[in-house]
Amino acid sequence: MKKIPLPYLLKLYFSTLLIFLAIDMIWLVVISRAFYARHLGYLMAPALNWYAALAFYVLFVFALLVFVILPGLKEKNLPFMLAKAALFGLVTYATYDLTNLATVRDWPLVVTLADLAWGMILTTTVSLAGFFAGKRMA
Repeated sequence: MKKIPLPYLLKLYFSTLLIFLAIDMIWLVVISRAFYARHLGYLMAPALNWYAALAFYVLFVFALLVFVILPGLKEKNLPFMLAKAALFGLVTYATYDLTNLATVRDWPLVVTLADLAWGMILTTTVSLAGFFAGKRMA
């Protein structure tokens, strides 16, 4: 297996992280803020736990590179990588939302469905951008 240079990995990681953050912030702050407040306001904390949010983003993008983007770049197979990205987004977001649907009283099904769709869209879009960024940096 060919060793991937660390500077390439770091540039790819941080560019993918920035893309993920930018798109997800538009979703969370602009598009869906009222939706989540309406359906989950009774559960929402008064202030965001930035450490937990940062840990999620750092880990999620790392896993996205390991399981989706880097294998896609290695195989040079964009359609397969996009399918893996959509599945990865579905499964990772389902872990949270389906667990909540199963265990949290009055967890709204509409939130689960919206989150599953968003997880697939976000992960696929970011993977596509990461794939092209990785090709460009190579």
